[in-house]
Amino acid sequence: MPRTLPEPQPTPYWLYLLECEGGVYYAGIALDVEQRFFQHVFGLGAKFTRARPPVRVLAARKYASKGDALRAEIRVKALPRARKLAFFNVVA
Repeated sequence: MPRTLPEPQPTPYWLYLLECEGGVYYAGIALDVEQRFFQHVFGLGAKFTRARPPVRVLAARKYASKGDALRAEIRVKALPRARKLAFFNVVA
């Protein structure tokens, strides 16, 4: 009987929350949060973070697929500011 290789696991995506200048938050998804943070720092990220550079990564949560991470990003962006940290179980 021929041997089959196991199915490759999908690459996990991360939903992350940044604190930007002025104390505002930015949520996004990435394969590598650290790399994406530095892209934002150097002006290679979203238009939002070019205007308000990030100060630090506040939180990140791993998702099994890009679709799962995108759906979670939409939920986080719809939350009021006070609830964004709670979504990640972060205490301010």
